[in-house]
Amino acid sequence: MVKKKFLDLIKKYSDNKSYNLKCWFEIEASYSSKHRYYHNLKHIEKMLFELDKVKSKIVDLDSLLFSIYYHDIIYEPTQSDNELQSALTFEKRISNTSFINLNKCKIQIEATKEHNFSNNYDTNILLDLDLIILGQSHKEYLKYTRNIRKEYKIYPDFIYRKGRKKVLSKILEKDSIYKTDFFKKRYEYQARKNLTSELIKLN
Repeated sequence: MVKKKFLDLIKKYSDNKSYNLKCWFEIEASYSSKHRYYHNLKHIEKMLFELDKVKSKIVDLDSLLFSIYYHDIIYEPTQSDNELQSALTFEKRISNTSFINLNKCKIQIEATKEHNFSNNYDTNILLDLDLIILGQSHKEYLKYTRNIRKEYKIYPDFIYRKGRKKVLSKILEKDSIYKTDFFKKRYEYQARKNLTSELIKLN
């Protein structure tokens, strides 16, 4: 499903099947790298699944889809500019097609760094989809936290715990984790419960 959706998307803007497949194989290879335990193709698949629930509300679906596929294409836990590099990778690849909303997607992809409320509805949907895991069942959330720890295994516990607590606290300080009413109603309560529970364990 993930592969087909991408190829169906890019072929609207490129009739070069070889190039389209090249773009897909790069996405597949990036999200399938050995150090990815959470930020992998399953993450993209979950975002696409949740997207279907609000598809009728999206203003520019194709731009949002490109942003979903490329928002984590660059992911190095030791680097702080993954979102920027992902946006630049997107621009480099998709500029070779007839797709014109490159800047819109770059802004959306870079917005996943801070997850601040946007005046653009589609961007807020992207941000909510990116954090869907936070509002899942406690069991699923625990699995997510274990996978995140594996992605940051280069760091010893005392450094990881300090950084993780900072991240969780920053999210919980927001007036709302989710930006859109649709996802807020469904996941906000559970997300805060999950985050608070993890934060207590880290103290």
